[in-house]
Amino acid sequence: MTQGGDVEAPDSALRYEPIVVSDEATVVATYEPDGGSDPGYQSEAELEAEFIKMLGQQAYERLHLTSAADLEVNLRRQLELLNDVVFSDAEWRWFFTKKVASRNEGIVEKTARIQEDPIQVLARDDGTSKNIKLIDKSNIHDNRLQVINQYEAVGEGSGTVRKYRYDVTILVNGLPLVHVELKRRGVPLKEAFNQINRYQRESFWEDAGLFEYVQLFVISNGTHTKYYANTTRARKVAESEGVKRRRKQTSNSFEFTSWWTDAENRRIGDLTAFTRTFFSKHTLLNVLTKYCVFDVSRTLLVMRPYQIVAAERILRRVVSSAEATGLKGGGYIWHTTGSGKTLTSFKTAQLASKMDGIDKVLFVVDRKDLDYQTMLEFNRFEKDSVNGSRSTAELKRQLQDQNASIIVTTIQKLSRFIEQNKGHEIAEGHVVLIFDECHRSQFGDMGTAVRKAFRRSHLFGFTGTPIFPQNAGGTTKDTTEKIFGERLHSYTILNAINDRNVLPFRVSYQNTVRAADDVEDKQVAGIDTEEVLRHPERIRRIVAYVLDHFDTKTMRTQGYSLGEKRVRGFNSMLATASIPALKIYYDEFARQQAERAAADPSYQPLKIATIFSYTANEDEEIGGILDDEAMDADQLDASSRDFLDRAISDYNAAFGTTYDTSAAKFENYYKDLARRVKDREVDLVIVVNMLLTGFDATTLNTLWVDKNLKFHGLIQAFSRTNRILNSVKAYGNIVCFRNLEKAVDDALMLFGNSEANEVVLLKPYTYYHAAYVSLVEQLQAQCPPGTEPSGEAQEKAFVVLFGRILRLRNILTSFDEFAHDESLPPRQLQNYTSVYNALWERRRKRDTGEKESVLDDVVFEIELIKQVEVNFDYILMLVQRWRDEGQAKMGEDGSMPLRAIEDAIDASPSLRNKKDLIMAFVDSMSVTGEVNVDWRVFVSRRREVELAEIINAERLRPEQTKSFIEAAFRDGAIATNGTAITQVLPPVSRFAKDNNLGAKKERVIAKLTEYFERFSKLA
Repeated sequence: MTQGGDVEAPDSALRYEPIVVSDEATVVATYEPDGGSDPGYQSEAELEAEFIKMLGQQAYERLHLTSAADLEVNLRRQLELLNDVVFSDAEWRWFFTKKVASRNEGIVEKTARIQEDPIQVLARDDGTSKNIKLIDKSNIHDNRLQVINQYEAVGEGSGTVRKYRYDVTILVNGLPLVHVELKRRGVPLKEAFNQINRYQRESFWEDAGLFEYVQLFVISNGTHTKYYANTTRARKVAESEGVKRRRKQTSNSFEFTSWWTDAENRRIGDLTAFTRTFFSKHTLLNVLTKYCVFDVSRTLLVMRPYQIVAAERILRRVVSSAEATGLKGGGYIWHTTGSGKTLTSFKTAQLASKMDGIDKVLFVVDRKDLDYQTMLEFNRFEKDSVNGSRSTAELKRQLQDQNASIIVTTIQKLSRFIEQNKGHEIAEGHVVLIFDECHRSQFGDMGTAVRKAFRRSHLFGFTGTPIFPQNAGGTTKDTTEKIFGERLHSYTILNAINDRNVLPFRVSYQNTVRAADDVEDKQVAGIDTEEVLRHPERIRRIVAYVLDHFDTKTMRTQGYSLGEKRVRGFNSMLATASIPALKIYYDEFARQQAERAAADPSYQPLKIATIFSYTANEDEEIGGILDDEAMDADQLDASSRDFLDRAISDYNAAFGTTYDTSAAKFENYYKDLARRVKDREVDLVIVVNMLLTGFDATTLNTLWVDKNLKFHGLIQAFSRTNRILNSVKAYGNIVCFRNLEKAVDDALMLFGNSEANEVVLLKPYTYYHAAYVSLVEQLQAQCPPGTEPSGEAQEKAFVVLFGRILRLRNILTSFDEFAHDESLPPRQLQNYTSVYNALWERRRKRDTGEKESVLDDVVFEIELIKQVEVNFDYILMLVQRWRDEGQAKMGEDGSMPLRAIEDAIDASPSLRNKKDLIMAFVDSMSVTGEVNVDWRVFVSRRREVELAEIINAERLRPEQTKSFIEAAFRDGAIATNGTAITQVLPPVSRFAKDNNLGAKKERVIAKLTEYFERFSKLA
């Protein structure tokens, strides 16, 4: 366990005392279930009562508070006890309204107060000031824990005022910092998650808004229990003073909830076991005060148990090795690629830098590009938290700067510093060295020089793919353990996939275009194998396959939200064996795409980019480790450099940039390309080794492989595709054009175990298809085509069953075999989707007062629905066909074409609110005009008419309103804060009768938002 401390200062700024390390771990070493659970039925109320009873046994004070007034009275008393102070009524009112419960603050501001500034200044009646702690981070056991349940709140959802009762809330010094939502056993855990989202939207902000202080949520159905931070993928919505706050304050994703485990990664899901471990006072307070990170994007990240274990074991090793062996000692952490090593290493470096006697923490990476990425990541967690070294001279200055406590550098710069500064005083300093991805050059002369130079250092390594004897290369056969010491903790790819912290892989092998099995790894009978594999006809066929299947593999026809924008599909990477192969591929893609565009003017070519540079051992990847490419193009031969300049010129033409291969611009090209891949602006990037390790892009879902990979390099390359993003991205897609089956098996055996294939790789098509067919048959039996579910019980059953079908379709769509499946015919799928959408809309827009519905918290897979929805071009095509076929003519399937238009609209969540517009257009369109032109004219007129109606009804300023709306269509969103909206409103005297400017403003915003959503993407 580590304990961090802050002390009071006159200006309320935080100063940290040295970290104290004890033997009490935050995560229990091992948890053995007692097996004494009651086998009888347990209601939700009984589950809640048992949970509260266990908290009482763990010294939580039981309170019965059911109102905001009760909550405030208790908060005042708890803060008085914590701070040894007695507030006067005036002092408390000022402190509460200004420093605790300001109406202008929301979840983000209150989270910042707990995480970054928990000491607030009280202005006392006598004119003096006193620091008041909201939570004590230096002496965590001085904080008081209380538990309340069934707290009553009044909120508003869909325009309806309703009462809410929250299940169980943990108060820390009187502030609600942890909320627990329970469901009875057997109920899907996601329903509790959805219910908390509803509370955040509709009621947490009510009264004094104290529930916006909740930092952690826990959801449980007794059998399964998970936790997550309050701003999991949160999006702050600006709030205007004097206006009731907007409801859409957070947008959480269930994919980012976490399991609690013991130190051996054994899941602790049962609520009883979870309560005894996670809710132990020591553990809960440690998680709240030390193992949360509030990053610069104002998102609260809570660490997972394996991350906490790794950090604490490193810190404890620093202390124990200093005491026992005179400041010698280290070890390594094996946490699989994609499991959050950057966050773990950042928190470890941060805590280590505050330990008594530690002079510096050096975070050492392998390449200049990783140096840059790590700097970005560390500074994302905490602005200006680390110093990066652009040169050896700058590294020297930072090592001498007492204020630079954490430094990110490359092993190359550190090695040069040592060579140029023998006997430098830092060599005698007490230094913690943390190596990221501890392999490659750490095993060579540079690593040896670093270890010899820092004589009082602690050396720790993080790796997702350790070097074992089986995959050790070179003459010395050094392993990770030999270099760094014993393994301190492991979290393998099996652990991560079981916990859904990374995605499994779907690996397919294209036998029609891969080389024969005897022409793979070596030269055969004097034939240059790679030259055979670069044969133009083989490359032509592979490129044709990629172009033919790109939309399916990357789900290019399907949409999802990425930040504040809507994008379609994922992107991909092609790994080639060499620079000559890359050059052939790049030109072949250009040639075939030009042919397709010439043959079909509507063809949308892929945006393709490439990046490569010199690598010393291109032909031989020792031990499966992908060799580093230089971060400059200076060592490339003239032909390769000329080609790269040409490819970068293509990139410049596509994106309006001015990069080239010069030393001054190549690194910036790398950074810009990396950003555009992450932002989904590039469809396909072709590489040799660069970007195959250390590069994370959640939008990347497919890796096309024409390269021999094994062991470390194989897992690293595959792992570019398996970062979690949303419910649409269900797995990483690997398409192999070489025979890598044995290499995959060997790598999974080495970095997993003998059962790894069952966990890490998706099952075959037949497995998922059989389950899909079975569910479709159930659906057709429960709700025959042409009928709708009757009653809430049937409606819920339909939503659950159709959601399971959607999730299976999401997996099946990238299998080539599914392309022509007719288990659920397109028209039936469309009709069922319409019913699903109607139930979703009814759930969103219910006006049944306080009566709750069984659909309130049921899981709707709207992101998956949007995959099967039609786009507007398809609707216009149906309209064109309807007119061309003579309007009244029957469709091919016996239905009226007009009905086909209506069905397609009903099946689309984004078009349903535009149905009356589209059908009015159908009624008014000309007989001979161009449909696309007629539509644009029609929409333009309707926009003007409907905006004029809003202006007249609300007596808005016409020109300002038109400008406001045009800005919204340009920017993609309605501006609900700032001066623009106030300029739209008519002038109102403060003294006028019934003046309610706030209500007027909210009503206008609601109308203009509805108008914007109705006409967006149609103009």
